[in-house]
Formats: sequence, C-alpha cells, structure tokens
Amino acid sequence: MAREAGLSQWHYQRIFKALTKETLKDYIRARRLANALEKLLESRLGILDIALLAGYQSQEAFTRAFKERYALTPNEFRRRGRRNLIVRKLKMDGDYLLHLHQNMEHVPELGARPAMVLVGMHTRFYGSDSDKNNLGQQLPRLWECFIARLGEVEHTVPGYCYGVVWPVSGDSDELEYYAAIEVRQADSLPAGMQRIEIPAAQYATFLHCGLGKLVDRTVDFIYSNWLCQSGHRHSGGPDLEIYDASFDPLSERSQMRYAIPVV
Repeated sequence: MAREAGLSQWHYQRIFKALTKETLKDYIRARRLANALEKLLESRLGILDIALLAGYQSQEAFTRAFKERYALTPNEFRRRGRRNLIVRKLKMDGDYLLHLHQNMEHVPELGARPAMVLVGMHTRFYGSDSDKNNLGQQLPRLWECFIARLGEVEHTVPGYCYGVVWPVSGDSDELEYYAAIEVRQADSLPAGMQRIEIPAAQYATFLHCGLGKLVDRTVDFIYSNWLCQSGHRHSGGPDLEIYDASFDPLSERSQMRYAIPVV
C-alpha cells in the first residue's frame, strides 16, 4: 500500500494514523470484521467459511476477535439480525480539537536549516502510528540517560537539544531516534555516544505548546492536514524535535518545535 501511494512505509503509516486515528493493521482488521458483519446478516455461509474469508485461520480465533470488538459472538450477532446496533467510528474528541485551536501554530516557519553535526545517544522504537508502539518505554529512558551525561560532550553549541527521528528503512515502520546536541567539532566521542550528521535542508517548523507527551497531536496535524494541502512533500530526511529552555516535559506552558524536511 505504501508503494502504491509513492511513500516509504513509515511515512505512509504516519499519514494513515494521523487521518484515521488508528493503525493500518487495526484498520484492515476492522474492515475485515465489518465485512463479516454483512455476511452474517446477508448470507447463509457458515461461521467457519466467514472466518476464513476474513483472514482467520480458525473459527475460534475469529469468534474471539469478533467478540472483543463487538461484545457479541458471531452466532449471537446473527440471531439478533436487524436488531443489532449499527457500529460507528468515534468522532474526534474535544481534547484533540482544543489542542488544534490553542496549543499549536497551524502555519509553520518555512526556511533552510544549515547542516549540523550532533553527538548523542541512540535507540530504536515503534511510534504511535504502529501497532507495536513502544515510544513511552524507549524515549523517556533515553533522554534521562543522555541529559545525565550531557556534560561529557565537548565543543557543544549551547541553546538547543534535538530529537532526531529517522525511518530504519523503507520496508519497516521501526524508527531510529537520537537524543542529541549540536557540536562545533566531534574529535572524540564519549562512550556509548554517536556522531550524527544532519544535511542542510528546507524545513517546515511548527510550534507545539503544552505537555511534551502530546506532541503526537501536533505531528498528526502536520502529516494529515498541512502536508497534504501545502504543495510540499516530505523529502525523506530526518524529522527534528527542537528543545530549548522553554521546554518542560511536565508543564502545560511548555514549548518545543517539530520540524519536517520538505521539498
């Protein structure tokens, strides 16, 4: 599906999650179950046949997934017939809409960013757009370790720290992440740290206000709204989280910036 859209797997999943509020895997599973609803009502196919058509290997696995989603077994659903309630997708909630109106800038700052050399610590993770999401386990721990060792980095450019987000490859939704700081030169590296070269590029930079853990709401807007109608496309380079003294992860008055490379 990503190839059909002309995007890398990660960028496709990022945009899909931002638009639909669910991962691609969850969406496909939900569509298969929704199609099964129709077959249960409209056909005389057996439950096993419907399970196999929905991509399940057994009636038991299909029944388990069906009941988890609809709180009824397929047999119970079929017996109720047209008396079943129609299943509808949830609407965007008030918190998300409030965030769009109060906690971010809808128009980014567009401009060239020069090449940078960073030094930082690295991990891999799956983002909120993946059904394997482990962002909450990986990134806070990485930043805690990096900040504790920040004094070991030589020749730093003061003022900013950076989170660098890079897809592992076009065929994976796993992400490379670096917690880093810019340096004037990187002659020697502290143990366990790496040199990261960020090429010069044109970036669209958005202000995010509020709790740092809610930055995904801002990123969702960037990918699902602004990017789709901006006349720009993502270059495939790294996204940047930009932190300065106005960032406080526990404060609703906190500020940070999220930047995507565009052409």
